[in-house]
Amino acid sequence: MSVIRPATVDDVPAILRMIHDLAIYEKEPNAVKNTPEMLTEVLFGANPRVYATMAENAAGQVQGFALWFLNYSTWEGVHGIYLEDLYVDPDARGEGHGKALLQHLAATAVERGYARVEWSVLDWNEPSINFYKNLGAFPMDEWSTFRLTGNALEAFGTGSKALARG
Repeated sequence: MSVIRPATVDDVPAILRMIHDLAIYEKEPNAVKNTPEMLTEVLFGANPRVYATMAENAAGQVQGFALWFLNYSTWEGVHGIYLEDLYVDPDARGEGHGKALLQHLAATAVERGYARVEWSVLDWNEPSINFYKNLGAFPMDEWSTFRLTGNALEAFGTGSKALARG
């Protein structure tokens, strides 16, 4: 049984631990720069725009989380939910926590009149891809994700030709 609830500030250490665990799973163990202070501010600061939902077992132990924010569809004319991270502790996988978290986000979208729930998954992550497909989700085969980051972001954002490529 999974109990789904909004995150509280007391969950920040558990969320950050799971973010680190997810980075290790995704083969980027040194990529996390987030800190407890940064996470607390974005989730619980004066104007939060990022949300976290927790999954607990019947004993009240945190088993996983979903971190999400709103996006917007110009075609639909309404918001949607973008799921940034979904993580369930390895020992708790198969107990329904991931499904319960996603179902909660879907119910939130339906309740609020949002058009969709979207997320990305690494191409090699077959267990997750199969899990998502079993829920009725489908890959957006004709779309590619693009990202500006690091030197390229700085160069483009500042108009610096010295840092930009091509």
